[in-house]
Amino acid sequence: MASPREQESLLQLGQTESSRSQGYLTMGSVEDTPVTAVPAEAGNAVGHIGHDEARRIVRRIDWRIMPLLFLTYIFNFMDKTILSSAAVFGLREDNHLKGTNYSWVSSIFYFGYFMWAYPTTLLIARLPVAKYLAVNTFIWGAVVAFTAACSNYGGLITVRFFLGVAEATVSPALMFITSTWYTRDEIPTRTGIWFAGNSVGGIISSLLAYGIGHITNSLSPWRWMFIILGIATFLMGFAVFFLLPDTISKAKFLTPEERQWAGDRVVIAGTGRTENTIWKWEQTLECLQDPKTWLIWSIALLIQIPNGGTQNFANLVITSFGFTSLQSTLINIPYSCISIISIAGTGWLAGHFRSMNCILIGLIVIPPVVGSALIGSRSSIPHGASLFGYFLLSTGPAALPLLLSMVQSNYRGVTKKMTMTAMLFIAYCTGNIIGPQLFKSTEEPTYSTAFRAIMICYALVVGVVAILRVYLQLHNKKRQRDEGIEGSAGASGAVGGGKVVDVADGRHVAEATNEVQLRPEDYEDVTDWKTFGFRYRL
Repeated sequence: MASPREQESLLQLGQTESSRSQGYLTMGSVEDTPVTAVPAEAGNAVGHIGHDEARRIVRRIDWRIMPLLFLTYIFNFMDKTILSSAAVFGLREDNHLKGTNYSWVSSIFYFGYFMWAYPTTLLIARLPVAKYLAVNTFIWGAVVAFTAACSNYGGLITVRFFLGVAEATVSPALMFITSTWYTRDEIPTRTGIWFAGNSVGGIISSLLAYGIGHITNSLSPWRWMFIILGIATFLMGFAVFFLLPDTISKAKFLTPEERQWAGDRVVIAGTGRTENTIWKWEQTLECLQDPKTWLIWSIALLIQIPNGGTQNFANLVITSFGFTSLQSTLINIPYSCISIISIAGTGWLAGHFRSMNCILIGLIVIPPVVGSALIGSRSSIPHGASLFGYFLLSTGPAALPLLLSMVQSNYRGVTKKMTMTAMLFIAYCTGNIIGPQLFKSTEEPTYSTAFRAIMICYALVVGVVAILRVYLQLHNKKRQRDEGIEGSAGASGAVGGGKVVDVADGRHVAEATNEVQLRPEDYEDVTDWKTFGFRYRL
């Protein structure tokens, strides 16, 4: 007989026959398998870890992993967007940019990113991820610093292209690391935390640009911006190299027992183990055949077309409201603060309510629809109303981390997840290439075409995300009928011979990790389509 605690925290499946021929995990009762099975390299089975101890371990993981991811994303955003500040401090004049030159300098970054997006996801899954990320950080810091040496359009185009190549690894690597360490309920909140580094980076870069903008020596302020940020990024690479572990099993800040427990809880309540996996082309094909892949891809494209333009033309738009170059850098600070609140807040909600993700994406893009309409009508309304519209655009960036967390928590199988990650960032690049081209120099400073396009894109997001939610709901109901159980959107599927764990909170995760006797097949690299009891977060 199973213990009362097991009956309370586990849902025992009725099926006892093998379903492996259908691509499912083997079903069985607890009593059928009295011995815990773990990977050979994992060592002995994990002992009992109480709830308080479990919370302490998760806190230790948070304090080691999250600050590094957060700081990496701060620099990732600052190095990418300092171009907007540099543009109002002489970069365009010193590099003799004419007509659409500046738009192409903005867009070319994403051509480099686009080119390297898929190859780098292959490498992330195969190489020691922390070391690979550190090497990319060294390269990207050097490229940023070298930007200060540019004196013409050709040089600027070249360094921006290679900056895109260097930074293409950052977001996919951070997604991979997050899904390696955290459960499905924890992923949205943690993604929101490190993604908020974007907006914190916006505040820091604005203050930095404001301070550097006062420099009056022979070297232009915009050159100092790139030199300082490039050196800081390069130094950040050392922190990533020495402090960020490549895998759970190599995390020296945890004891062997804690490492085993941390790995097992992700197998039970996450999206599976990511260590020692190989690239499986059948998972790539499954990803391409999955309808949710294309819905998510479409949403990513639609939310990044507005981002590509506003990110690079923000300061130019603000100065058109009558502010000076220095004032324009400060006005972006409240904009970034609103973004931080939006990103962190929606991430927390998505992590605590499994059916809120799509709803939050739809809600968060409504203010930008209104804001772009106000800016597009600026010729007939006061500048104050247009500036208010600009601040309404600030909630739009929160849609992307919600989408990233959906990919991390709704895709199982390392190859399938990394293929979707690559596709998402290909859409990200495509949108950011298109976005700056909508800001036509002939329409400066109103950019009416651009803001109409932004309004349309965000409005379409509301419709497509509604379709995605309906599709996931219907798919969950179909799997529930086919499998004969309710399943869980907070667990990794059936483990331990046929149990779907009810992990309503951290206490249940700790109990399940102690009680479930994992089998070797539970550590296998299996996709969401082939995992019994796996349900999608909405």
